[in-house]
Amino acid sequence: MLIDAHCHITPPGFDLRRAELADRDATFASMFSTPRGRLATADTLVQNMERDGVDRAAVMGLGWSSRELALESNDYVIESVDRYSGRLIGFCTVNPVWGEAAVTEVERCAARGLRGIGELHPDTQGFDITDAESLSPLMDTARRLGLPVLIHCSEPVGHQYPGKGCTTPDKVYRFICNFPDNTIICAHWGGGLPFYALMPEVPDAIRNVYFDSAASPFLYRPDVYKTAARLIGEDRIMFASDYPLMPVARALQHVDEAGLDTETRSAILSGTAAGLFGF
Repeated sequence: MLIDAHCHITPPGFDLRRAELADRDATFASMFSTPRGRLATADTLVQNMERDGVDRAAVMGLGWSSRELALESNDYVIESVDRYSGRLIGFCTVNPVWGEAAVTEVERCAARGLRGIGELHPDTQGFDITDAESLSPLMDTARRLGLPVLIHCSEPVGHQYPGKGCTTPDKVYRFICNFPDNTIICAHWGGGLPFYALMPEVPDAIRNVYFDSAASPFLYRPDVYKTAARLIGEDRIMFASDYPLMPVARALQHVDEAGLDTETRSAILSGTAAGLFGF
Protein backbone atom coordinates (compact mmCIF):
# COMPACT_ATOMS: atom_id res chain seq x y z
CA MET A 1 0.00 0.00 0.00
CA LEU A 2 1.09 3.57 -0.69
CA ILE A 3 -0.41 6.53 1.18
CA ASP A 4 0.42 10.13 0.29
CA ALA A 5 -0.13 12.06 3.52
CA HIS A 6 -0.07 15.60 2.14
CA CYS A 7 -1.80 16.73 -1.08
CA HIS A 8 -3.60 19.93 -2.02
CA ILE A 9 -6.73 20.23 -4.13
CA THR A 10 -8.70 23.31 -5.14
CA PRO A 11 -12.12 23.63 -6.77
CA PRO A 12 -12.37 23.66 -10.55
CA GLY A 13 -11.93 27.16 -11.88
CA PHE A 14 -9.59 28.41 -9.17
CA ASP A 15 -6.75 28.25 -11.69
CA LEU A 16 -8.57 30.88 -13.77
CA ARG A 17 -9.14 33.14 -10.75
CA ARG A 18 -5.54 33.60 -9.64
CA ALA A 19 -5.49 37.40 -9.63
CA GLU A 20 -8.77 37.62 -7.74
CA LEU A 21 -7.76 34.96 -5.19
CA ALA A 22 -4.35 36.55 -4.65
CA ASP A 23 -6.06 39.86 -3.85
CA ARG A 24 -8.38 38.15 -1.37
CA ASP A 25 -6.03 35.72 0.34
CA ALA A 26 -2.48 36.16 1.67
CA THR A 27 -1.65 32.45 1.62
CA PHE A 28 -2.72 32.04 -1.97
CA ALA A 29 -0.79 35.17 -2.95
CA SER A 30 2.40 33.86 -1.37
CA MET A 31 2.44 30.67 -3.44
CA PHE A 32 0.01 30.70 -6.34
CA SER A 33 -0.38 34.22 -7.74
CA THR A 34 1.56 33.21 -10.87
CA PRO A 35 0.98 30.22 -13.18
CA ARG A 36 4.23 28.66 -11.92
CA GLY A 37 2.38 27.67 -8.75
CA ARG A 38 0.55 24.49 -9.70
CA LEU A 39 -3.08 23.89 -8.76
CA ALA A 40 -5.00 20.61 -9.07
CA THR A 41 -8.55 19.36 -8.74
CA ALA A 42 -9.52 16.10 -7.07
CA ASP A 43 -10.06 14.52 -10.48
CA THR A 44 -6.53 15.37 -11.57
CA LEU A 45 -5.12 14.09 -8.29
CA VAL A 46 -6.92 10.75 -8.53
CA GLN A 47 -5.78 10.32 -12.14
CA ASN A 48 -2.21 10.81 -10.95
CA MET A 49 -2.77 8.42 -8.04
CA GLU A 50 -3.83 5.75 -10.52
CA ARG A 51 -0.76 6.38 -12.65
CA ASP A 52 1.70 6.33 -9.73
CA GLY A 53 0.15 3.52 -7.68
CA VAL A 54 -1.08 5.63 -4.74
CA ASP A 55 -3.84 3.87 -2.82
CA ARG A 56 -4.95 6.73 -0.58
CA ALA A 57 -4.13 10.41 -0.21
CA ALA A 58 -4.75 13.00 2.48
CA VAL A 59 -6.23 16.06 0.77
CA MET A 60 -6.63 19.62 1.93
CA GLY A 61 -7.03 23.12 0.60
CA LEU A 62 -4.58 25.83 1.62
CA GLY A 63 -4.08 27.69 4.87
CA TRP A 64 -6.66 30.18 3.68
CA SER A 65 -6.72 33.57 5.37
CA SER A 66 -10.10 34.34 3.77
CA ARG A 67 -12.98 32.68 5.57
CA GLU A 68 -15.15 32.68 2.44
CA LEU A 69 -12.51 30.91 0.37
CA ALA A 70 -11.86 28.43 3.18
CA LEU A 71 -15.54 27.47 3.31
CA GLU A 72 -15.65 27.09 -0.48
CA SER A 73 -12.53 24.93 -0.36
CA ASN A 74 -13.80 22.82 2.55
CA ASP A 75 -17.05 22.14 0.74
CA TYR A 76 -15.06 20.94 -2.25
CA VAL A 77 -12.90 18.65 -0.10
CA ILE A 78 -16.04 17.17 1.48
CA GLU A 79 -17.58 16.61 -1.95
CA SER A 80 -14.36 15.05 -3.27
CA VAL A 81 -14.01 12.67 -0.32
CA ASP A 82 -17.60 11.54 -0.84
CA ARG A 83 -17.08 11.11 -4.58
CA TYR A 84 -13.88 9.11 -4.25
CA SER A 85 -14.94 7.05 -1.27
CA GLY A 86 -12.05 5.16 0.31
CA ARG A 87 -9.35 6.93 -1.72
CA LEU A 88 -9.19 10.38 -0.11
CA ILE A 89 -8.71 11.43 3.51
CA GLY A 90 -10.06 14.95 3.94
CA PHE A 91 -8.66 17.79 6.06
CA CYS A 92 -10.52 21.04 6.69
CA THR A 93 -8.92 24.45 6.58
CA VAL A 94 -9.68 27.04 9.24
CA ASN A 95 -7.96 30.09 10.64
CA PRO A 96 -7.64 30.30 14.44
CA VAL A 97 -8.19 34.06 14.33
CA TRP A 98 -11.83 33.40 13.47
CA GLY A 99 -12.38 32.32 17.06
CA GLU A 100 -15.69 30.52 17.60
CA ALA A 101 -16.34 30.49 13.85
CA ALA A 102 -13.26 28.28 13.40
CA VAL A 103 -14.59 25.82 15.98
CA THR A 104 -18.00 25.76 14.30
CA GLU A 105 -16.42 25.05 10.91
CA VAL A 106 -14.29 22.22 12.29
CA GLU A 107 -17.35 20.63 13.87
CA ARG A 108 -19.27 20.95 10.60
CA CYS A 109 -16.48 19.38 8.57
CA ALA A 110 -15.92 16.56 11.06
CA ALA A 111 -19.64 15.74 10.94
CA ARG A 112 -19.30 15.48 7.15
CA GLY A 113 -16.46 12.97 7.40
CA LEU A 114 -13.25 15.02 7.29
CA ARG A 115 -10.46 13.50 9.37
CA GLY A 116 -8.06 16.33 10.19
CA ILE A 117 -7.39 20.05 10.37
CA GLY A 118 -4.86 21.84 8.20
CA GLU A 119 -2.67 22.82 6.67
CA LEU A 120 -2.31 25.78 9.05
CA HIS A 121 -0.04 28.59 7.82
CA PRO A 122 0.68 30.88 10.79
CA ASP A 123 2.66 33.47 8.81
CA THR A 124 0.07 34.20 6.15
CA GLN A 125 -2.98 33.46 8.29
CA GLY A 126 -1.75 35.99 10.83
CA PHE A 127 -1.71 34.09 14.10
CA ASP A 128 0.99 33.38 16.66
CA ILE A 129 1.59 29.65 16.88
CA THR A 130 3.15 30.07 20.35
CA ASP A 131 0.06 31.79 21.83
CA ALA A 132 -1.64 29.00 23.77
CA GLU A 133 -4.62 31.11 24.82
CA SER A 134 -5.70 32.09 21.32
CA LEU A 135 -5.21 28.57 19.94
CA SER A 136 -6.86 26.69 22.80
CA PRO A 137 -10.44 26.74 21.40
CA LEU A 138 -9.32 25.16 18.14
CA MET A 139 -6.90 22.69 19.70
CA ASP A 140 -9.40 21.66 22.38
CA THR A 141 -11.95 20.96 19.65
CA ALA A 142 -9.43 18.96 17.64
CA ARG A 143 -8.58 16.84 20.70
CA ARG A 144 -12.25 16.30 21.56
CA LEU A 145 -13.04 15.16 18.02
CA GLY A 146 -9.88 13.10 17.63
CA LEU A 147 -8.59 15.16 14.69
CA PRO A 148 -4.87 15.58 14.01
CA VAL A 149 -3.73 19.13 13.31
CA LEU A 150 -1.29 19.63 10.42
CA ILE A 151 0.97 22.66 10.68
CA HIS A 152 3.22 24.17 8.00
CA CYS A 153 6.80 24.28 9.22
CA SER A 154 9.93 25.87 7.80
CA GLU A 155 13.68 25.71 8.20
CA PRO A 156 15.51 28.54 10.01
CA VAL A 157 18.42 28.25 7.56
CA GLY A 158 18.93 27.49 3.88
CA HIS A 159 17.38 28.63 0.65
CA GLN A 160 14.19 30.65 0.31
CA TYR A 161 11.14 29.47 -1.64
CA PRO A 162 7.53 30.64 -2.11
CA GLY A 163 5.55 30.09 1.08
CA LYS A 164 8.54 29.14 3.24
CA GLY A 165 7.60 31.45 6.10
CA CYS A 166 9.04 31.65 9.59
CA THR A 167 7.32 28.81 11.45
CA THR A 168 10.64 27.41 12.60
CA PRO A 169 11.38 24.52 15.01
CA ASP A 170 11.65 26.77 18.07
CA LYS A 171 8.10 28.04 17.53
CA VAL A 172 6.78 24.63 16.54
CA TYR A 173 8.27 23.11 19.68
CA ARG A 174 6.52 25.68 21.90
CA PHE A 175 3.25 24.94 20.09
CA ILE A 176 3.69 21.21 20.71
CA CYS A 177 4.52 21.76 24.38
CA ASN A 178 1.45 23.96 24.80
CA PHE A 179 -0.80 21.15 23.55
CA PRO A 180 0.88 17.88 24.61
CA ASP A 181 -2.31 15.80 24.34
CA ASN A 182 -3.12 16.80 20.77
CA THR A 183 -2.07 14.74 17.78
CA ILE A 184 0.01 17.08 15.64
CA ILE A 185 1.46 16.56 12.16
CA CYS A 186 4.46 18.73 11.34
CA ALA A 187 4.73 19.20 7.60
CA HIS A 188 8.05 19.36 5.76
CA TRP A 189 9.91 17.44 8.47
CA GLY A 190 8.90 20.03 11.06
CA GLY A 191 11.46 22.43 9.66
CA GLY A 192 14.15 20.09 11.01
CA LEU A 193 12.64 19.50 14.45
CA PRO A 194 13.38 15.71 14.42
CA PHE A 195 17.10 16.49 14.52
CA TYR A 196 16.62 18.04 17.97
CA ALA A 197 15.51 14.65 19.28
CA LEU A 198 19.15 14.22 20.27
CA MET A 199 18.33 16.57 23.15
CA PRO A 200 17.13 14.59 26.19
CA GLU A 201 13.87 16.48 26.75
CA VAL A 202 12.63 16.50 23.16
CA PRO A 203 11.58 12.84 22.57
CA ASP A 204 8.98 12.91 25.34
CA ALA A 205 7.68 16.32 24.26
CA ILE A 206 7.04 15.11 20.69
CA ARG A 207 5.49 11.77 21.66
CA ASN A 208 2.17 12.67 19.95
CA VAL A 209 3.78 14.28 16.92
CA TYR A 210 4.14 12.94 13.39
CA PHE A 211 6.33 14.36 10.64
CA ASP A 212 5.56 14.29 6.94
CA SER A 213 8.07 14.43 4.11
CA ALA A 214 6.16 16.91 1.93
CA ALA A 215 8.41 18.63 -0.63
CA SER A 216 11.40 16.66 0.69
CA PRO A 217 13.36 16.60 -2.60
CA PHE A 218 13.35 20.41 -2.53
CA LEU A 219 14.65 20.53 1.03
CA TYR A 220 17.02 17.66 1.94
CA ARG A 221 19.23 14.92 0.58
CA PRO A 222 17.69 11.42 0.66
CA ASP A 223 19.70 10.69 3.84
CA VAL A 224 16.99 12.58 5.74
CA TYR A 225 14.83 9.43 5.86
CA LYS A 226 17.41 7.22 7.57
CA THR A 227 18.55 10.02 9.87
CA ALA A 228 15.06 10.95 11.02
CA ALA A 229 14.01 7.31 11.42
CA ARG A 230 17.03 6.70 13.65
CA LEU A 231 16.23 9.73 15.80
CA ILE A 232 12.44 9.53 16.16
CA GLY A 233 11.46 6.13 14.72
CA GLU A 234 9.95 5.26 11.36
CA ASP A 235 6.54 4.98 13.03
CA ARG A 236 6.47 8.79 13.30
CA ILE A 237 7.26 9.55 9.65
CA MET A 238 4.72 9.70 6.82
CA PHE A 239 5.50 9.81 3.13
CA ALA A 240 4.11 12.94 1.46
CA SER A 241 4.58 14.61 -1.88
CA ASP A 242 2.95 18.04 -1.38
CA TYR A 243 1.18 17.37 -4.70
CA PRO A 244 0.75 19.24 -7.03
CA LEU A 245 3.97 21.00 -6.04
CA MET A 246 5.71 17.92 -7.39
CA PRO A 247 4.59 14.60 -8.91
CA VAL A 248 4.41 11.65 -6.57
CA ALA A 249 6.94 9.82 -8.75
CA ARG A 250 9.62 12.35 -7.87
CA ALA A 251 8.90 12.07 -4.15
CA LEU A 252 9.04 8.26 -4.42
CA GLN A 253 12.36 8.42 -6.24
CA HIS A 254 13.70 10.39 -3.27
CA VAL A 255 12.65 7.55 -0.95
CA ASP A 256 14.21 4.98 -3.28
CA GLU A 257 17.51 6.86 -3.20
CA ALA A 258 17.53 6.69 0.61
CA GLY A 259 18.28 2.95 0.58
CA LEU A 260 15.88 2.09 3.40
CA ASP A 261 15.41 -1.40 4.77
CA THR A 262 12.09 -3.07 4.04
CA GLU A 263 10.52 -2.45 7.45
CA THR A 264 11.42 1.24 7.56
CA ARG A 265 10.31 1.81 3.98
CA SER A 266 6.96 0.09 4.56
CA ALA A 267 6.26 2.16 7.67
CA ILE A 268 7.07 5.44 5.96
CA LEU A 269 5.18 4.70 2.74
CA SER A 270 2.00 3.45 4.38
CA GLY A 271 2.19 1.90 7.84
CA THR A 272 2.44 5.07 9.90
CA ALA A 273 -0.36 6.87 8.06
CA ALA A 274 -2.53 3.73 8.11
CA GLY A 275 -2.13 3.54 11.87
CA LEU A 276 -2.87 7.24 12.38
CA PHE A 277 -6.03 7.16 10.26
CA GLY A 278 -7.19 3.74 11.43
CA PHE A 279 -6.87 1.70 8.23
